[in-house]
Amino acid sequence: MADKSEAERGEDAKVSISPSIPSGNDTVWADVSSLFRLACNDLRSDELISGENFNLFAAMSALEIMDPKMDSGIVSTYYSVDEAIDSGAAPIPLSFDRTVDVQRVIDIMDHLLACEATWHKGGSLAQTVFSCIYLLRPERTSFHALLHSFCRVIRTTCNTVVSAVSDARTNEEEDLFTMAYGLPLKADGDDKCLSMLHAVEETISRQLKACKAPLSKRKVLEDVEPLQTNLDLEEGFCKAVLCRLRFRKHLYHVLTCMRRPQGKGLELAKKHITSCLCELDSMLKSAEFLRDHCACGTLEDGAEDKTTASGCQPIGFDSTLNSRSAAPTPPRAIKLLSWTKAVNYFQKLLHDLDIICSYSLDPVFEGALRFVVDFQKLQPDLVARAYIQLLLVQEGKLYGREPMFAVICRAALLPEGAKNHDVQKNETVGQLGQLLISLLRILCTNTAWQRRKLGKILQDWRIIYVQLELAFRKEFGDITNTSTDQNLCLKICKHILIWVEEQTYWIALRFLVLGFELELYSTSEYCMVYWYIYVILIKLAEKTHLKMMLSNDSSRRKSKKKRDFVKDVGKDYQIPPSVLLLQCYIYIAEGLMMMLASLRNENKIFLCLGPFNTEQERFIQHFELLQKACLPDHASYFSFRETTAHARFSTLSEYNCFKDAQRMAKELRGNFANDPDRMAELRRIEQVAEHNCVALNLLCRLGTLEPSLKISFEFIHHPHFAVAAVKRS
Repeated sequence: MADKSEAERGEDAKVSISPSIPSGNDTVWADVSSLFRLACNDLRSDELISGENFNLFAAMSALEIMDPKMDSGIVSTYYSVDEAIDSGAAPIPLSFDRTVDVQRVIDIMDHLLACEATWHKGGSLAQTVFSCIYLLRPERTSFHALLHSFCRVIRTTCNTVVSAVSDARTNEEEDLFTMAYGLPLKADGDDKCLSMLHAVEETISRQLKACKAPLSKRKVLEDVEPLQTNLDLEEGFCKAVLCRLRFRKHLYHVLTCMRRPQGKGLELAKKHITSCLCELDSMLKSAEFLRDHCACGTLEDGAEDKTTASGCQPIGFDSTLNSRSAAPTPPRAIKLLSWTKAVNYFQKLLHDLDIICSYSLDPVFEGALRFVVDFQKLQPDLVARAYIQLLLVQEGKLYGREPMFAVICRAALLPEGAKNHDVQKNETVGQLGQLLISLLRILCTNTAWQRRKLGKILQDWRIIYVQLELAFRKEFGDITNTSTDQNLCLKICKHILIWVEEQTYWIALRFLVLGFELELYSTSEYCMVYWYIYVILIKLAEKTHLKMMLSNDSSRRKSKKKRDFVKDVGKDYQIPPSVLLLQCYIYIAEGLMMMLASLRNENKIFLCLGPFNTEQERFIQHFELLQKACLPDHASYFSFRETTAHARFSTLSEYNCFKDAQRMAKELRGNFANDPDRMAELRRIEQVAEHNCVALNLLCRLGTLEPSLKISFEFIHHPHFAVAAVKRS
């Protein structure tokens, strides 16, 4: 209804009594169409007329009855599982012809693999794996040993994966993955799924052995009943079934071994991963045999999109079946991965899990961080990311072994005995440990979610630094006391505070560089991004260097007399290689920043121009979370403009940052000769520096770009540092 002001604005409209609707004792129906037309003409873009009790979220979430896109019940083929069974959608046995029966069971196995992979990639459990009617009625398959054992291990595997992802909480905003919708994820006897699977595997192994035996030995094996009736196809079908059963068995072992506490099952899991990959290869090899002898006749075009190796449509599945029984089931249709893509998915998953199992469980926190960051470069899917997090954080400890305070002491380069100090009982120190656990968990999430969370916890790290400083002053305020115990307390406080600052800047750097991986920055914004990376790297190198100097001073004081120590303070000091590596990054970031600034100043390209946001507004949008955390202090848009406003190619030709980066990277090779990952990173830095050095020299000679020359920035050597490419159009 229109309120009084609206009625006044539409007073010229004629409101007529509607003759088609009879009036009541207290009501009169009137046609307000003219008022609505006037209101529509008066509304501007994005404006909304609503009553006091209007709720936009409720309106958007409303269910439209009989709408196929909104009403989950309307799209169902069957009203219930019982109706589907009565209609013959899931017969037992699958066929009275035993050969066809085996073929159909294999098709079900393959289709379930495609369903499972689709579920792992973000599909709904109710519309993928549990679209299988045989899984919804476990008791019906008890008379079919092969299908029954396979369904049990599928159900148990799904339950194991749901448990892992739920415990790790890496499913991000995709709550669909862990929603069970009341589906039978557990059934009586599922705990014995492996023994049942093993019994069926043994039977089929004997059947395979019998059909391969020479004629002289076949009489001995005559009591072994064949898998199906066509003896010419017996070997092919036995092999196809066996590799699928064995893959399931080994996959379940992988998932359960990796959940053992403190990484104790990793070695065994690696062996099962190798077996899984072998069985997947055997499954791929069996595809040709199954296509040649499929029960569905000639295959149609588009066989590469089929969800079975044979190309046949499996029986016993209906993706809409759970729409009525499980209310939250999304009404949208899900496109399943093809069987080939499902196999490829599991191969990648197993390779990712193998990398996790091969990890040395480095007790040094920096090593754990590097491992997670390097692992994320492989773009692991949800399940692999859940398992790496479950390995890293167990019962509030690193790998379930190292208490977080001991991890902090080792990361802060404190003496071994510091981890037993009473300072760990301080409440704020305990909060720092929880913050460290949160950081590890965040680093295991997907890239987009990870970046959002990293930006939000930056303020927490800044706050914890202030709280630690206040707590240490309150507890160990008398720093003039020179007793041994007090000196140890002071050392712990100093080291931890410096390490917290270092870690905060590391998080800020990670936040910035993830923007490149997510393609959040346009080329016109690269200048400000590299400026911010440059100032963050300077602070990170400063804190890392300070931490190492404190540690070196402590060790020198122990090994030398006071008089000798004073003599050696400034003698033969070498900057640590890790700090020099950061210096390489600083040179690259500074070089890119100044090159882009010179192009903006002299050639008027890569400017932040547009009808919506000014450059300052873009700066705030990209770096607001860093600014709120004061990282670093006094960093602002105006300091960025001040740094870059006077950049010119004539200046850059005299001081070439890329040459310095290239030289330093070559000098660092000897320091990291035993670290293949760091050696690869140094090679990438050299390539970025070399190519940008060539481009910079060319730009310095040209001064002003000719109209026929085009310059672009591409990430061909390093994911975070661009390379300038000058091309003639």
